[in-house]
Amino acid sequence: MTYSIVARDPETGDLGVAVQTHQPAVGAIVPWVKAGVGAVATQSFANINFGPQVLGLLEAGLDARAALTAVIAADTMPARRQLAVISAGGQTATHTGDDCIPFAGHRAGENYSVQANMMLTDRVPTAMAVAFESSHGPLAVRLMRALEAAQGEGGDIRGSQSAAILVRAPGPLSHTWDLRIDNDPAPLAKLAELIKIRLAGELVTPLDGPSPDIAAFLLAYDEADELAGSDEQTFWFAVRGLSPHGEAERAAALLEPLFARAPQWKELLFRLAMPEAEPLKARFTR
Repeated sequence: MTYSIVARDPETGDLGVAVQTHQPAVGAIVPWVKAGVGAVATQSFANINFGPQVLGLLEAGLDARAALTAVIAADTMPARRQLAVISAGGQTATHTGDDCIPFAGHRAGENYSVQANMMLTDRVPTAMAVAFESSHGPLAVRLMRALEAAQGEGGDIRGSQSAAILVRAPGPLSHTWDLRIDNDPAPLAKLAELIKIRLAGELVTPLDGPSPDIAAFLLAYDEADELAGSDEQTFWFAVRGLSPHGEAERAAALLEPLFARAPQWKELLFRLAMPEAEPLKARFTR
């Protein structure tokens, strides 16, 4: 079975797809998103051409229903297909063919559609809808809640193998979440870990401006470290987050235990040809 959700965040304009199945590398097949245009999930004997075709029709001015109807009408196996579309305006359209392997079905709500086939039980779409509607936070987090709810109702009758989340923000330089677990017996757990790492990274992105709020920045680092701490995060927070803003001493104190535990990070510091690394190099010996 494949279960998925296409959704839109009405506050940010973000569009996204999340999916799980018992096949490898589902992220290369099911989810298709174009910033400011729409999102598509193509599954059940998936026709991957549906993704770019539907997005092209949406961009040409068709609404979600018309775009879906057009590609299904031209298909050779419409009864076996499952296809979901959401436009940048939040309009949804979903097709579940009569020959999709049961249990198969879909449910649409405001700014989302959930769909599944080969389900262990027919409760999956409702569970996904309830989870999405009751969740909060970034769109990727809400999509993850829907996947977890599906699995909580038994998910794929065959088990789990791969999962993916694809989210794009509006605008030409689209901020993208493209997270994939291609082959793992517990892909949702690993996908949730990736989301935590991504959220933590966004918390400690270096502040812009000549006079950042260092106290707030340190609080953000503590929050990120608790969420998904890593040596990588600590290193770059010190080098790019603290050192450029006159906090080299504080940065060095953060790096000292890291260098003692994993000396390769100190070697990396001395290899950096970055102005912000120079005050730190002066505080350590190679």
